[in-house]
Amino acid sequence: MKAKKTTKKKKEETRQFQAEVAKILDIVVHSLYSHNEIFLRELVSNASDACDKLRYAALTEPKLLEDGGSDFAIHLVIDKDSKTLTIIDNGIGMSHEDLITNLGTIAKSGTSEFLKAVSESKSKDVNLIGQFGVGFYSAFMVADSVDVITRKAGEPNGWFWSSDGKSAFTIKETGDAARGTKVVLHLKQDAEEFLEPARLRTVVKTYSDHIALPVILDAVAGDKDAAPESLNSASALWMRPKADIKPEQYKEFYHHVGQSMDEPWHTLHYRAEGAIEYTALLFIPTAKPFDLLHPERKVHVKLYVNRVFISDGLEGLMPQYLRFVRGVVDSTDLPLNVSREMLQNNPVLKKIQSGIVKRFLKDLKTRSKNSEEYSKFWSVFGAVFKEGLYEDFEHRDDLLELTRLQSTSSEELISLKDYTSRMKNGQDAIYYITGENAAVLKNSPQLEGFIAKGIEVLLLTDPIDEFWISSVGVYNKMPMKSVGEAGADLSKITGEKNSDKPEDAASEDIIKSLTENLKKVLGEAVADVRPSDRLTDSPVCLVAETGGMSLHLARMLKQHGEGTGAIPKVLEINQRHSLIKRIAELPEEFFSDAAHLLLDQARIVEGEPVPDPAAFARRLAAAMERGLS
Repeated sequence: MKAKKTTKKKKEETRQFQAEVAKILDIVVHSLYSHNEIFLRELVSNASDACDKLRYAALTEPKLLEDGGSDFAIHLVIDKDSKTLTIIDNGIGMSHEDLITNLGTIAKSGTSEFLKAVSESKSKDVNLIGQFGVGFYSAFMVADSVDVITRKAGEPNGWFWSSDGKSAFTIKETGDAARGTKVVLHLKQDAEEFLEPARLRTVVKTYSDHIALPVILDAVAGDKDAAPESLNSASALWMRPKADIKPEQYKEFYHHVGQSMDEPWHTLHYRAEGAIEYTALLFIPTAKPFDLLHPERKVHVKLYVNRVFISDGLEGLMPQYLRFVRGVVDSTDLPLNVSREMLQNNPVLKKIQSGIVKRFLKDLKTRSKNSEEYSKFWSVFGAVFKEGLYEDFEHRDDLLELTRLQSTSSEELISLKDYTSRMKNGQDAIYYITGENAAVLKNSPQLEGFIAKGIEVLLLTDPIDEFWISSVGVYNKMPMKSVGEAGADLSKITGEKNSDKPEDAASEDIIKSLTENLKKVLGEAVADVRPSDRLTDSPVCLVAETGGMSLHLARMLKQHGEGTGAIPKVLEINQRHSLIKRIAELPEEFFSDAAHLLLDQARIVEGEPVPDPAAFARRLAAAMERGLS
């Protein structure tokens, strides 16, 4: 039953492409690409998605299928006389607004990221197109102009969209449009190879064999002997036995579902049977997805129920710290006719997530035995993976075993198990320091005493480190302690590099008098002044109060406008350093300048700004003048 058409038609309108779309089209049309056949992969993929969307929408609105039926398929039509290739689907279709949004303006944030990636890519690789959701524009690689005839399911009016891919497109209403979308490519002279059935067979088999809908090559115009021919297997790849799937098929399916052209670093394909049954086909990318660090932290695993597409990012299917995973999960135990909100809270979905995570982490443990390969994974996804240490209490022990970190004693990433196996005699804690750069952290005065005793310190440089390590607190009954906190006592730890020389230290009376005078002069600028066991070469350093906010976290919060003002730190002094001994002997008129210079020096080493640069410059000049006179 066809939807009734309205009699009043809108006039043809011409619109300019949005600036970013125009840039993409210019790149596509005027750059040289080695694999221009990927246009067909992109358009077939779009057609498949359109059918999936209608199938899902029809679960709650069955009337949407009355016009056009529920036998979804994608058709390819060759017309050698007019030199056109047409891709037809009977999916959801597009309205007037959809055409403008999807084909004329930026509908996805990934488009701007695509432009950035192309500009930074030396090869200007067209394979980037699929990754950023702008695949339709690949049609202009092979076509002088493109026509789109479409009608959205449930709407009476169809629309005709046309463009030569330069600066503008036209839209007009049409009464002759079936439900779904028809894309007509007017092929360029050097792209007429795509009018040959053999060429289309090869392309579809290579790139789109995994599409769960039949891709049918219709009878070729002018060829009486040609008959409709299905070009793909038309079965869900994830439902096939693993033994029947070739590595190349897995790879192409990953390219489709992950919208990426890198190689999958890991493939996980299994079927869970028992109280809850589901099939999962999951991939870990090799390269970092463009939206990995987006604030939305969106999951990218598609959910199917009995092979019916439900969602491509359902919250609750996968934890957000595994948002780099791509793939599909197909369940037979979830209800179809419920809202997304109800489905997200379904206890069956929670059990599926738990099962997937357990199996996923089990596979990672196996891969982690190859430290070189696992380091490649960790260097790309470690910062995101560590979010699970803070969020996923159920799997925290497994996540800790899989965590890899930098340290002062190794050029390679190490595990917490590695760290604890080589702790020093008398060491009763796992020591760490947080900051933005490992090389800078290695030179921090806070580490001097630890390095002198050969004590290994973890170097934590990801923002999430500040949160997970305080949340975890203990590994294998061993507390985790920041070297950036006051009160570090290294005296009971013995090491082969022990270089303590108590006889070189100033007397207790001198140090006590000095610390009291420094507190008096510096006032509220410091929380306290204390002698230090950690310093060997530097005269002073700043540390946080025991149990207080780390210096790095305070800087992070300040950068994001969430700080509560300057937080006084503890100034630790090296009682064995000649400068400290000299300052203790200074006359009163020079002591104040020296005290403030010490504090500013400690701030600079920590990457903190000097609060009064003019006063610092004046004091430094006066000190230099006295020293040079």
